[in-house]
Amino acid sequence: MAMISMQRIFTAFQGHRRLASGPAGEVALVVKRMTSPPDEPIIIFEDGTGRSIDFDLRGGDREVLARVARLVPSPVEETAPPSEPRGRGRPKLGVVAREVTLLPRHWEWLNAQPGGASVALRKLVDEARRASGDKDRERQARDAAYHFMSTMAGNLPQFEEASRALFADDRRRFTGLIADWPVDVRDHIVKLAYSDRA
Repeated sequence: MAMISMQRIFTAFQGHRRLASGPAGEVALVVKRMTSPPDEPIIIFEDGTGRSIDFDLRGGDREVLARVARLVPSPVEETAPPSEPRGRGRPKLGVVAREVTLLPRHWEWLNAQPGGASVALRKLVDEARRASGDKDRERQARDAAYHFMSTMAGNLPQFEEASRALFADDRRRFTGLIADWPVDVRDHIVKLAYSDRA
C-alpha cells in the first residue's frame, strides 16, 4: 500500500529553514518566486518518500506548472485508464498481466481454488495488504524520515544514535536525541516518522 495520500505533499527547505509545504505546483512557484539568489541551497523533498526531487523552474509560471505536472501527475492522472485499446483481462478493474513464477505445487493449489489462479492470487494479496497495512505504513514513514534526515541532518550531532533509535522505534529516545537540532528540520523529521501515529 502506498503511503501517498490523495495528494502528494512536497516540502522545500533552504538550509535548515522550511520555506513551503504543499502540492508540487505550489511549492515550485514559492521557490521560483524567491527574489534573491539563496545563500544556502534549496532542496525540495517529497514527504511520502523523504527523497529530494528537482523541479525545472525556468520560464513563466505556466511553463513551470506544466513541467511539474508531467513530473508529478495528479492522483487522477496516475489512475486514469490508458487511451489505447486494451487487450484481454478485466478492464474495469485495471487488471495488468505480468509473469509469476511458482513451483508446480503452488500452481496446483491456485488452480484448485474457486475462480482459478488469478482470483486466488488477488485474494491472497488483498489479505496480506490488510494484515500488514499498519506495519507497511510505519515502515514507509520511518524510511521517509530517514531519507530526509540523512540529507538534512547527516552532519548534525547524535545523527548515528538518532538513526538507531528511529529504526528501533524508540520514539522517546529518538526525539530526545534530535531535540537540539534546528527546529524546522527536527519538526519535519518527527512529522514524517510519526504523524500517522500521533
